[in-house]
Amino acid sequence: METGPSFVPLYQQVRGILLGRITDGYWKPGEPLPAEPRIAEELGVSPGTVRKALDDLAAAKVVTRRQGRGTYVTEHSPDTALFHFFRVVNAKGHRSLPDCRELSRHHGKVNARERKALDLPAGAPVYRIRRMRPMEGRDVLIEDITVPATLFPGLIDGRAPLPNTLYDHYQRAYGVTIRRASETLRAVGASDSVARHLGLATGHPVMEIHRVAIGLDEKPIELRITWLATDDFAYHVELE
Repeated sequence: METGPSFVPLYQQVRGILLGRITDGYWKPGEPLPAEPRIAEELGVSPGTVRKALDDLAAAKVVTRRQGRGTYVTEHSPDTALFHFFRVVNAKGHRSLPDCRELSRHHGKVNARERKALDLPAGAPVYRIRRMRPMEGRDVLIEDITVPATLFPGLIDGRAPLPNTLYDHYQRAYGVTIRRASETLRAVGASDSVARHLGLATGHPVMEIHRVAIGLDEKPIELRITWLATDDFAYHVELE
């Protein structure tokens, strides 16, 4: 463990080691971590230091404590992944699972906006997916998704439909876990394409949601731009 002028608290050093192993796939989603005394012995620290590091990772939802069973790498399920990141409610404030209808998928080279959001080099290959997300039988959300092709090889190859919840698919099929997301919201006029898909007039007010999903290593994983028809639906956030 490091000491000196740039000294990092011991538990944070342990946290970094454990996070690195999870990020690298040494411990996979849903897999139990070794017992705290075993980790402590391997790293040459006290069990209390390991416990503090794991508490920090649990607070960040990287690992999950299970009473009497140990500590596990947090695993997305389709429902929990979607509800954790989905904020759209109907006029009564109720939130329900949206459906999914894929409109297009194709390969391409990163454009300026994608390059900035995903921190990619010029000319990097990307996959682009456009999906409609009906709610309560109505087309109210349309989303454009961009991911680095090198991170998800074969994601859009073939004709099989992609799962409704991509975050869960990223984790299960590629070992890539979305830990958090950064969103920017703004009111815009619907473009011709968005208006056509949502059954609106061009220029009709919609909410544009610009989201960058971040992985365990704090690197951007996915850019998702969503347009929401807000006549009967809203974006809802609870603050504590």
